[in-house]
Amino acid sequence: METPLLYRQLQDQLRQWVTPKDQRHLQGFAEILAAILQSGSACLGKWIPYLSHRGCQARAHLERLNYFLHNQQISAEQFYEPILRHVLAAFAGGPVLLTLDTSMLWDQFCLIEVCFVWGGRSFTLAQVVIEHGSATVGFDQYQTVLQCAKRVLPPCCQVTLLADRGFEHGNLIHWLEQQNWSWAIRVKSDLKITLSNGCTQSVEQLFPPEAQAYLFENVQVLDGIACHLVTAKVPDTKDNWAVLSDQSPSLQTFALYGKRFGGIVACFRVAVPHFKDYKSAAFNVLQSGLRTAQALTCLFMLLDCASLIALMLGMMLVQAGERSRLDWHGERGLSFLQLGLRELSRLCYERLSLPKLLALPNTNPLPGCASLRKRDGLDCRIEFSKVVRFS
Repeated sequence: METPLLYRQLQDQLRQWVTPKDQRHLQGFAEILAAILQSGSACLGKWIPYLSHRGCQARAHLERLNYFLHNQQISAEQFYEPILRHVLAAFAGGPVLLTLDTSMLWDQFCLIEVCFVWGGRSFTLAQVVIEHGSATVGFDQYQTVLQCAKRVLPPCCQVTLLADRGFEHGNLIHWLEQQNWSWAIRVKSDLKITLSNGCTQSVEQLFPPEAQAYLFENVQVLDGIACHLVTAKVPDTKDNWAVLSDQSPSLQTFALYGKRFGGIVACFRVAVPHFKDYKSAAFNVLQSGLRTAQALTCLFMLLDCASLIALMLGMMLVQAGERSRLDWHGERGLSFLQLGLRELSRLCYERLSLPKLLALPNTNPLPGCASLRKRDGLDCRIEFSKVVRFS
């Protein structure tokens, strides 16, 4: 039986960047990516119809897929990082925004990721799954993820890292300072802050009245780390806002941190869209059936590769002025990932060639908005009745 067109085309394109020691691994890699992109699923059983050219029974397919996912030679360093270097080449010497996040799977495994913010969403630079019963992890558990992310960035980038509560670790901040990376980290209300006047208080004691914001310059945290703090109480929000940063405190600190979610209105309110793509919006990873950290780490690497290919296709569709072929909104209402997945389905249905995958432009497109209500939310500017700066 003739091998499927998408599989052959992916193998040809990936061969430009991916050079494993065993070429059979590249064949399996391309086959699985084609199956993920066509099935839209992280469930191994749903990949089987797209592997039928091998003429195997379903059980044999599953055994081969499980072997691939547990093979230690199938790593991000071999397969994903070369693609990333191609995708990110245009960002050399420019500003980039990264996020550090965790997500829980079945209350048993913790996914730790460093992602690249682009186009109102983000895509993975480095990740690992560990067997851990909490989303709160220590610096020693995610340091290697940071180092892997640094390894794939183009040279001379001006990096800013955004992280949520639970990452206010002295070791992390020292590591960021050693890399000359800027940072903004949301902090818990019980963190102790030493103000510029020498007084030490918890963050809880430094929140302003409702609809006001406080800007604290030159504070110290975690045994002498110098930084700045901004706090605010915004009506109709679930939590108060408190963000530490190495940058001069201003209301723009909140806007910067809000880019972790795609906008300030989403800030502190919703799940990271990137994790939603893994779970309900695209691949439904919770139905994968895998229950080992190694296999899950490999699975997420494969999903990241598939997502990146779809993202590039979506970006190229917009650049070619053909977005309206698949997106009925007046302005872009779908993420680049969703656009790319739909374009891939069209190409497969019409048996058209996969275009040459291009690197991302270093300009950052506006987020896609599927409704006027969401657009209004992103365009909204929060007003404070009073802003107080403490020097």
